[in-house]
Amino acid sequence: MMRFPLRLTAKLAKTRIARIWSTPQSAPLIEFIDATEVLHVGSTRPVSHQKMQGMIASSAPVVWIGGTEPLNHPGIAHFVLANALSGHFVFLETNGTLLRRRIHEFQPLPGVFLTVRMDARRAPAFELAVEGIRAARLSGFFTVVHSVVGEDMAKGELNGLSAFLSELQVDGWLITVASPGDEAIRKAGEARSLIPSWSWRRFSEHVERMLLSSAKARKPVPDSLAKNPLVEDCEESIRVA
Repeated sequence: MMRFPLRLTAKLAKTRIARIWSTPQSAPLIEFIDATEVLHVGSTRPVSHQKMQGMIASSAPVVWIGGTEPLNHPGIAHFVLANALSGHFVFLETNGTLLRRRIHEFQPLPGVFLTVRMDARRAPAFELAVEGIRAARLSGFFTVVHSVVGEDMAKGELNGLSAFLSELQVDGWLITVASPGDEAIRKAGEARSLIPSWSWRRFSEHVERMLLSSAKARKPVPDSLAKNPLVEDCEESIRVA
């Protein structure tokens, strides 16, 4: 049975109440981070110290790390740990294919949710993702599945996934829309009825708004910058005591 963590429920409720009395510039419930904006693939010193400190200082109760596959970055485990130890609830979204291989790099803290994107039962990526989830559960991690609904998705696909996730005994299930189209939004709303926990259904709505807002805010990088990226003046590894 999927149960929403009480500590996260309390933190979200406290933040929502505080926002009622705060200015419009108050922090969001969920802070989205694209791993490529902080971490650098293949670098021996992969963490941008300046951006890292900015993320740690965020007053948002939840940090969602997604975008380009985070497990492709060598510094992702340090990044997750630093955010979790700073008091955030961290949702690390991955396609799951590298999760089993890298699970030993992470610590199963109460505020860390390994979130595997899984839309339907399709091999071989699906099987690798399932192996990753099982390895994470055996290691004591909270595991969450995130399904993204598009206009062309048949509800039957998620019906089958629902039964499978019950057998897999994941801790949570999130269902969000792939794009802001009316048909996709309608299908995503209907699909959320498959989630057995009201709290996870409600949190899905928060995540959906955050992801749609983040996608709208992100702009393509001009070719000139893509070919000549700026180099951070102060990059260093994050050391967590």
